[in-house]
Amino acid sequence: MRKFIQKNLQSILTIIFIIVISGASFYFGYRKGVQVPATTTIQGVTNIDKGKPQGVDFSIFWETWQKLKDKYVDQNIDDQKLVYGAVTGLVNSLGDPHTNFFPPTDAQKFQEDVNGSFGGIGAEIDVRNNQLQIVAPMKGTPAEKAGLRSGDKILKVDDLITDGLTTDEAVKHIRGEAGTKVTLTIMRDGWSTSKEITITREIIEVPTLDWKILDNNIAYIHLYNFYQNSPSNFYQAAVEIYAKNPKAIIFDLRDNPGGYLEAATNISGWFLNTGDLIVSEQFRSGEKQEFKSSGNGAFKDTPIVLLVNEGSASASEILAGALRDDRKIELVGTKTFGKGTVQEVVALTDGSSLKVTIAHWLLPSGHVIEKNGLTPDYEVNLTEDDIKNGKDPQLDKAIEVANSKIQNGSFKTLFDSIKL
Repeated sequence: MRKFIQKNLQSILTIIFIIVISGASFYFGYRKGVQVPATTTIQGVTNIDKGKPQGVDFSIFWETWQKLKDKYVDQNIDDQKLVYGAVTGLVNSLGDPHTNFFPPTDAQKFQEDVNGSFGGIGAEIDVRNNQLQIVAPMKGTPAEKAGLRSGDKILKVDDLITDGLTTDEAVKHIRGEAGTKVTLTIMRDGWSTSKEITITREIIEVPTLDWKILDNNIAYIHLYNFYQNSPSNFYQAAVEIYAKNPKAIIFDLRDNPGGYLEAATNISGWFLNTGDLIVSEQFRSGEKQEFKSSGNGAFKDTPIVLLVNEGSASASEILAGALRDDRKIELVGTKTFGKGTVQEVVALTDGSSLKVTIAHWLLPSGHVIEKNGLTPDYEVNLTEDDIKNGKDPQLDKAIEVANSKIQNGSFKTLFDSIKL
């Protein structure tokens, strides 16, 4: 063995030298590669740098993109879905349930919502404390007929657990063609266990308002939303009510999930003096934009009582808060939802849209609506037994308060205020 080593010593040393050099080259090459990663070339993708912020390293995004394209078991990858999924993740990383990205088809569905016609069960939903829940069922819809109520927690949609689900993702699963069914697993305060409620979807035509004259010439107005057609529908009803010279008005905003700020300020103008502050938007810079009444003030001297509950949100809280702050109008019912942020819908170039939170709402008193809501002056609950028995103690209390205002002489006829 010794003779073999001596005879081949030079060859052995040469082999060892080659191994050491190769190992060193690999090590230094690896270290260099870590410091300067290889460039990933993405093919078939356009506008990579359009709108790209300066100083932001997107290499991990494109590296992940290429790994998916190279290694994912299913080769039929839709590149556009990857893009939309990435944008959705970008938006959801803010943790704001009211800031959402809508791909083109979802953007169209969103527009159908605010226009007042869509297919589904007829309920406004939102995320509160990381839990999907019913804000308000709409009048005459499958959701209302099935017994859903404001505050109901949605644990599952069919077999899909809603934990971590965003509002717009939940809408995709709850929506569907008229005549099909969806099963919601619901948990309600006071229940010992959850219940499954199966609902048949319908084409939902969102109602705007109902009104009637009660005893003692008290006008009762129930406004269901602040959508695009709400101001014009309210105008038609208000003209007829004005002609009846009501002694007081009960304005019912229960289960009204809100809508457009413009609709809220327009309708508020019927009850306030010109120039009264309705609401302020406070932006992240601290700058404020004020919205003041510019309406006709036809009911500015009429006693008003407002009905609210946990389904009164957004624009409903703006109107109710403004009337309470500016005119000391009293609220009857339960604490409102507490949705007090401003969203702007931005149209994107491919038909997608971005709904982004841009400001907080402040009432004339400076009260922040978001997560605080409005606490009623007269707290009155509405139980399931009340609903089953056709009773409405909240409305009863509102009528009592309205009659008290009339008897105390706060009533002033509309015609008295008109100079003839």
